[in-house]
Amino acid sequence: MHSLPLLTFMAHFEASLSSMPADAPIERLRQKLSTAEKATGLTVECGRLVDFDIAAIDAALAGGLACGTLHEIAAARPTEAPAATGFALAVTARFLSSNPRITVLWIAEDIALWENGAAYGPGLDEAGIPPERLITVAASRTRDVLWAMEEALRCRAVGVVIGEIRARGIDQVATRRLSLAAATGSTLGLLMRTAPDDGPCAFATRWIVGAEPSCLLSSAERCRGIGPPRLAVHLTRNRRGHLGAWIVEWNSVEQRLKLTTHSEPVAQSFFDRPHRTAVA
Repeated sequence: MHSLPLLTFMAHFEASLSSMPADAPIERLRQKLSTAEKATGLTVECGRLVDFDIAAIDAALAGGLACGTLHEIAAARPTEAPAATGFALAVTARFLSSNPRITVLWIAEDIALWENGAAYGPGLDEAGIPPERLITVAASRTRDVLWAMEEALRCRAVGVVIGEIRARGIDQVATRRLSLAAATGSTLGLLMRTAPDDGPCAFATRWIVGAEPSCLLSSAERCRGIGPPRLAVHLTRNRRGHLGAWIVEWNSVEQRLKLTTHSEPVAQSFFDRPHRTAVA
C-alpha cells in the first residue's frame, strides 16, 4: 500500500507531465546539440567574430576568431612566452574595440606569474586594454586554473577569459569542458602555454607564436631606436578554414597588429657613416 505523501507526489508529477509541451525534451536536445556544435567553432552566431583587420589572416579564419569557442596560443619556446602574451593581448584588444564595456578575466598559475611577471598598467594601455576592464586571478595549480576558466567562461558578464598555464599535456576531456563552457557563455576563451603541444584537443584554433627581430625601417624612414615589436605567427589548427604562417608587427598608433609585407635588406649601412673615407 502506498503512503499518502507518495501518492501526493505522484499526482503532482503526473500533472507536471501533462502540462509539459510534447516537444519540450526535443527542444532541450536541440539546445544541447546547438551548444555542442557552437563549441567546435564550425557554427558561429552573427556578429560574434573577432577579426584581425588583416585580410590574409581573416580569410584563413573565415572572417575571424569565433567567440563562444576556445583557442590555444602557445609560445614557440618557453623563452618566447612574452610573444605569445603579446598576441593574446592583441586579440583581446580587437575584441574590446567593439565591446568596450566587457570584462576580461586573466587566470594564471603562481609560477607563471613569477616567471613571466604580472600585467603592467601602462603596458595594457599601450596594448589598447583599459586596466580597469581586466581582473587577474592567481591559482596554485593547473587544475585550479582550468576550473576557474570553466566557471568564468559560463559567465555572460565576462567577454574574454585568458588562462595561462605551464603544463604541456592537458586532458582532452578538460579542453572539451572548457569549449562547452565557452559556448554556453558565448565567451572568447584563450589558453596560453609556454610550449606547443600537438595532442588531441577541442580547440577551435591553435597558434604558435614566436618573436621576430624588429626592423630599423618604419614608414620608409630610418629610426635610431628599436622598431615595432614583431611576431612570427603560425596557425597550426583551424576548424573553420586554412592553416597559415605570417609575420606581424604591433602598430602602437592604431593599437592593432599589421601584416609585414616589405622585404628587409641583408645588412644596413651605419647611420653616421661619412660619404668619403679620410685619407691620411
